[in-house]
Amino acid sequence: MTEFWLISAPGEKTCQQTWDQMMVATTRNNNLSTNNKFNIPDLKVGTLDVLVGLSDDLAKLDSFIEGVVKKVSQYMADVLEDSRDKVQENLLANGVDLVTYITRFQWDMAKYPIKQSLKNISDIISKQVSQIDNDLKARASAYNNLKGNLQNLERKNAGSLLTRSLADIVKKEDFVIDSEYLITMLVVVPKTSYADWQKTYETLSEMVVPRSTNLLFEDHDSGLFSVTLFRKAIDDFRHKARENKYTVRDFQYNEQEMNADKEEMTRLSTDKKKQFGPLVRWLKVNFSEAFIAWIHIKALRVFVESVLRYGLPVNFQAMLLQPNKKNMKKLREVLNDLYKHLDSSAAAVIDVSNYM
Repeated sequence: MTEFWLISAPGEKTCQQTWDQMMVATTRNNNLSTNNKFNIPDLKVGTLDVLVGLSDDLAKLDSFIEGVVKKVSQYMADVLEDSRDKVQENLLANGVDLVTYITRFQWDMAKYPIKQSLKNISDIISKQVSQIDNDLKARASAYNNLKGNLQNLERKNAGSLLTRSLADIVKKEDFVIDSEYLITMLVVVPKTSYADWQKTYETLSEMVVPRSTNLLFEDHDSGLFSVTLFRKAIDDFRHKARENKYTVRDFQYNEQEMNADKEEMTRLSTDKKKQFGPLVRWLKVNFSEAFIAWIHIKALRVFVESVLRYGLPVNFQAMLLQPNKKNMKKLREVLNDLYKHLDSSAAAVIDVSNYM
């Protein structure tokens, strides 16, 4: 995580002089931070009432957009699943990494024309990010449903023989099919009881067909055995099997249903692969859009707060500081000392972090 502090201080005789003072205080001999000018264009100031109203609105909008940026980045990590190490390379702003974008920030005149009022620019950004948020909810819901249905089917084909689907284990030849009198049943037998099963299965109830059992499949703990008996003995056989700690699985061989399950899994798996690429591209594009919008809101906040605190004509320098982690406390002390002649709330610190 890379943390930045976005501050503004009133211009001295010139804004360059303000910048030079801050650079001397934070970098000469002490290397407290790496600093960049944060370029904010000449925006329309408007009336004092509008600025005061915008101050509150922008703080809320800042928080909302940060939430959307986090949601998009977190969902990117969820979608990439086993390739989470590739998340960072997909989280770019305007095609560059986030640190580069912030430290070289330039206002996007095409997206957010500065001839518009501050309120209009704020509304444009708000609508844009709200649309991203709504689209994310819809896309995530559709993809999560697809993924969830596929995982449910995959879970059915995994796990213990006591619970998993048997459709991919058994074959048609394992069963007596379409007999009026006979039925093949499937029994889960613990591995430690194989010998007992072979000795006793024929006498668990009446009407069990001798030498009809076959081991069809094994997992770590148990084996799946088939056994054929007369239909009228089913209930008695189940009861006796349970008494002997064998589990009779409810299963009827139905080729049509089994094929339908396999086709459904193939369809869901294919649909997931089809949606994956476009979804990652959408997340990549809209993370960039949301992050860019967020930094523009930061710029608007700095502008509005600076005009409210330092007055007119507009004369302030916005500066982006990347603190040296070991010296954060010292950096705050130096900044407080440098700007102690200002109102105590004048040097606003806004953190831009979490995504680098």
